[in-house]
Amino acid sequence: MSYTPVAADVAKLRNQTGAGMMDCKKALVEAEGDFEKAVDILRKKGQKVAANRADRESAEGAVIARVNEDNTLGVIISLNCETDFVAKNEAFIELAYEIAEMAIFAATKEELLATDFHGMTVAEKLIEQTGVIGEKIEIGSFERIQGDFLGAYIHAGNKIAAISSLSAKVDGADEAAKAVSMQVAAMNPIALDETRVSQETIDKELEIERHKLTEEGKPANIIDNILKGKMQRFYKDNTLVHQDFIKDGSISVADYVKSVNADLKVTGFVRVSL
Repeated sequence: MSYTPVAADVAKLRNQTGAGMMDCKKALVEAEGDFEKAVDILRKKGQKVAANRADRESAEGAVIARVNEDNTLGVIISLNCETDFVAKNEAFIELAYEIAEMAIFAATKEELLATDFHGMTVAEKLIEQTGVIGEKIEIGSFERIQGDFLGAYIHAGNKIAAISSLSAKVDGADEAAKAVSMQVAAMNPIALDETRVSQETIDKELEIERHKLTEEGKPANIIDNILKGKMQRFYKDNTLVHQDFIKDGSISVADYVKSVNADLKVTGFVRVSL
């Protein structure tokens, strides 16, 4: 006698795996009512779909930032998929948040992928969801930061997130760290200050500006002085502490932080975008 799944079993399997109703029914029929076997069938389907879509580009997704309870450690992950339609799906975003919470306890992306996720690893969960959703699902970026006091900001739409680090936990640090993280998300600085800009970047910028000045016919004996001014402007526009504060363009980010507490400084940041 053939097995006919009851609604309660289908609902239970769907809740556990996230698979569609028809896929759950088919898995239960194939498993002849054996729930664990049905789960395995759906996982194998996910592995097959994942293998078929391994070469697909997963440039869409959700970027999530999380900070631990004492604001000393933070992570940003991107959960990537193939289409914006899936990226906006509520269940997909919930999965991204859940994985981000687990990421706080992982030192690397590889460690995160090996983390237990309700009886399977995170890596296995992603394969399962690839089968459920029908798109390549993977963790793209994994950025970790530690500091004396961290604050996070996730831009609307979950496409950009940033975490900034301040030098101390003081009154107003919560608001300040979030404001600085918003600055990082919006203005995308290349470094904290001029001392953190790579020599390669400096040399490239000098080469570009020197070529422009030569093309403009500037005398060779004044080009070096002009370049000093050009580089100061470059640092102001592109390093976090020297940038104009987005909430008050009359002061720099460093000045804003000092207005919260005279001894407060920005000590680092991370940013991820899709």
